[in-house]
Amino acid sequence: MGRNPKIGPQRCSKSATVVGSTQISCLSAKRRSGNFLPPLWNDHDLQLLTSNYKGDEYGGQVEELKGRVRMMLNDMGGDEPLDELEMIDNLLRLGVAYHFDDEIHNILGNIYRNNDSNQIKKDNLYATALEFRLLREHGYHSSPEVFDSFRDKEGNFRLSLRDDIKGMVSLYEASYHCFEGESIMEAAWQFTSKHLKHVSNVDPNLAIQVTHALDLPLHWRIPRLEARWYIDVYERRANFNPTVLNLAKLDFNILQGLYQEELNDLSRWWKNTGLGDRLSFARDRLVESFFWAVAIAFKPQLGSCREVITKAIQLITVIDDIYDVYGTLDELVLFTDAVERWDNKAMKQLPDYMKICFFALYNTVNEMAYDILKEQGHDVVLDLKNKWVDLLRAYLLEARWYHSGYKPSFEEYLKNGWISISGPLIAVQSSLFVTDQINQKELEFLESYPELLYWSSLIFRLQNDLGTSSEELKRGDVAKSIQCYMYENGVSEGAAREHIENAMREAWKKVNVNRAGVGLLTGTVTEHMLNLARTAHCVYRHGDGFGNENFNVKHDVMSLLFDPISL
Repeated sequence: MGRNPKIGPQRCSKSATVVGSTQISCLSAKRRSGNFLPPLWNDHDLQLLTSNYKGDEYGGQVEELKGRVRMMLNDMGGDEPLDELEMIDNLLRLGVAYHFDDEIHNILGNIYRNNDSNQIKKDNLYATALEFRLLREHGYHSSPEVFDSFRDKEGNFRLSLRDDIKGMVSLYEASYHCFEGESIMEAAWQFTSKHLKHVSNVDPNLAIQVTHALDLPLHWRIPRLEARWYIDVYERRANFNPTVLNLAKLDFNILQGLYQEELNDLSRWWKNTGLGDRLSFARDRLVESFFWAVAIAFKPQLGSCREVITKAIQLITVIDDIYDVYGTLDELVLFTDAVERWDNKAMKQLPDYMKICFFALYNTVNEMAYDILKEQGHDVVLDLKNKWVDLLRAYLLEARWYHSGYKPSFEEYLKNGWISISGPLIAVQSSLFVTDQINQKELEFLESYPELLYWSSLIFRLQNDLGTSSEELKRGDVAKSIQCYMYENGVSEGAAREHIENAMREAWKKVNVNRAGVGLLTGTVTEHMLNLARTAHCVYRHGDGFGNENFNVKHDVMSLLFDPISL
């Protein structure tokens, strides 16, 4: 697909906007530039997208395959728990487990209830770790003491386990489901991390899995993107199940076709806003925003959720560039005030380039609220607006820091940064479109900013800083968490980055604890919060994969949204 020619920065008229005694002049304002590249995909390209995997023919094939897989699950009978665990693990990693939620819940429930009678685990590290991971992943309590038989008298994992590469990878993946304070699982992580780095002379397929796990653990990966990778890995196995594989391939391609239809509609919406053309100083990243939406909410019935996430991220991106790069401090104060008032009359005080942005935000949010009011009878316009106000206040504080030359402490930065990264806004807004009926208690709980939301957003912030801070500092942005930690503690950038990496891992332990303990949130909303953090790892772990071209992220976008799998 071709590039979209980039129009030069939007020029203001020569007239100044006067509000009280404050004069906003576009001519006199010193504007910075983010030097952002034009979008890789334009509207013309996106309107030409078409999928061959539409219609009743492929839908009928999927239903037939689902029926056969369901029979396999029901026929297992519990006699071979390891076979059941491996089947569930394959379905999860292939991206089709959502078709078999009831069957998987029943199997894992039986395994959990019969835990004490399962003798296979006592000398099988792979099986023990796999069961531990799957049980925790599905909300069952699994004690780290199941690994006691693999530890010596001093409590260390036996060195002889190093030769069991399959078991080591399984234990490594399980260790990322650690709760805060679990010394056994922390030791498991340290042990496997150390020794897997030096693996050699193993089966090529197993070596690929080792490299993949060390690059990013399964628990931190985007489920749908993992499915695309694992389909290829699974097909290379000598003992793959052709029915399961065919279902995974067809399901992936059919959903990809659905995503392309949604992207067509969103591209028309984005073009109609005029923001991409009129505010060309800002990043134009519709496809990347939609990638985030698919990564967070991939299931076919969540199209409305993907739509609102995409629209939110597009608007967040433009407004972030206004606050970070283009706007003057006086303009930012006025824009924040206009959104707080949520009144068309407040728009009159804004410079022209901000008016179109305010209108786009105002109309989009009100349209979302109208849809919910019409279909569900709930008025959520203030709920939506207030989350935008929280975000813009956080943006404004960072702008004040920048313009005054103030360097916040590490703690002070994060206190504001977990909100300015936009995680709370995305989570609350998307939760309203998960089901056809709003759960008022769940909404109120989310609006109280529970710990699960905090820790997921904090991971989002820290990973974003690791990937983007170098480029942002070059253009003079406010110091990020890495620089705040360096200034405060007098350490090198390398030491600061290592601290941030460790802080993210500790934050994931908090996420794991709160995921297991949250009772007021549906499983879907909870999973979306985790997927928000997971997508941040994907997009930012090799640099800024959103604002700038990044080969890894471009490859991920292509494989998830545009390139079907050969059947």
